[in-house]
Amino acid sequence: MKSKTIQAVFLLGLFALSPMNAQEIKQDSISVQPKDSLTTESKIPFDGYDLTWINGQNRQTDFPLTLKDKNGETILTGVTYVDAYYNYDFRRPKDNTHTISAAIGRSNEFTINMASIGLETNYKNVIGRLWLQFGQMGSIIQDLDGTVNHGKNTSIGNLKYIREAAAGYHFDVMHGLNVEAGIFMSYIGLESYVLSENWNYQRSLVCDFTPFYFQGARVQAYPSKKYKVELWVLNGWQTYNSWNTGLGLGVSNYYRPNENLQLVANFYLNGKDTRNNPGVRRFHHDHSIVARYYKNKESKGLSQAGFSINNHYGFQTGGGLKAKDNYMIGTSIANRLWFYNNKIGLTLRADAVSNPGAYLAFSPSPVTNNDFNDAIANGEKLKMFQGTATIDIMPNQFFTFRLEYGFRKSNIPYFAGRDGTTSPDGWIDTPVESWRPDLKKSDSRITLGVIFRL
Repeated sequence: MKSKTIQAVFLLGLFALSPMNAQEIKQDSISVQPKDSLTTESKIPFDGYDLTWINGQNRQTDFPLTLKDKNGETILTGVTYVDAYYNYDFRRPKDNTHTISAAIGRSNEFTINMASIGLETNYKNVIGRLWLQFGQMGSIIQDLDGTVNHGKNTSIGNLKYIREAAAGYHFDVMHGLNVEAGIFMSYIGLESYVLSENWNYQRSLVCDFTPFYFQGARVQAYPSKKYKVELWVLNGWQTYNSWNTGLGLGVSNYYRPNENLQLVANFYLNGKDTRNNPGVRRFHHDHSIVARYYKNKESKGLSQAGFSINNHYGFQTGGGLKAKDNYMIGTSIANRLWFYNNKIGLTLRADAVSNPGAYLAFSPSPVTNNDFNDAIANGEKLKMFQGTATIDIMPNQFFTFRLEYGFRKSNIPYFAGRDGTTSPDGWIDTPVESWRPDLKKSDSRITLGVIFRL
């Protein structure tokens, strides 16, 4: 990519009207601070802010698994996380497969969604991070990464169980400057890869259709206490490796004028993300407003209230593709109320997506002969709506019970019906022959999640 293009992308993000990102350094990581932070509070980014209420952020304030040296400086911080759920799909698909989701993969059975352990350090300005992951959610997302078949010395097994791994260094300039390389949780979209950080269990449509990880390098700069900008160079759109010879670029802007308002904008410019078609270019942008409009944490009634708005637009063009036929546009609006000293939460969310050509859309079945593919081939444009209602019970900052109802509807058959989407009897080794998946235009579910984090 030529230097002028890199400069243009950087400046576009830097001067965006609605600044940055979704997931900054996730709050299960410990923010790297300048050496003089004990004496110069103004140099600590977002110093004194309560960020635990924000959609997509960790609500922890205490990290018990911390090792310190004799001077009280943190050497290592440990992370443990377990997310399990029971999901009841009202259509009761016989193969127990919940479709069109990167968060929920099974129905009518108990599932370990993610079990994760990790260590992180920023000792003496050295940044180190390793988080391992196991469970169903990683398989949903990563098993579809076709770049692991590009050349030798690579496979899905190399990195599948690494949630995040990075090495870097913190420089005491401005309000902080971090340079890192490794695997990172994605910074496209408002909502987090870690479901407990979101206001809902099932992510919004716009966030579920966008990446959850990338491999590359990033620079995080804090020009002021209230603003962060990141520049990324990455292998590709939710891939370990590259599809072709070329890298992707991204820029992320994150502005908090105070603890009650967060403004976010992300930009991604593809570096040739289509197999054997390096002429295709991908662009994606999202921006968000997250605001808290009421706060009284001592209240036994309503103790806090906030809303989030997240908008996305992206397209592919070149290499025989036209942007007018290969784009996604959508929005997600959520409102959350906290009760009883923030120990009970209620979130209502509605989101909608228009996705002509099924650009970025999930495949509803491994069987290609299905009603969804036929409709897209005939020129029908995918449109979807989702509504969710979520109740959280949070006895402390380390534990969450989550009960959620979700309803989804599309204009073409897309969701699993009673006969499932795998095979005639629901088993993957059963011959399919002329059988067609059972696809419906709507589905509904109830999900019970139990989440522990320390």
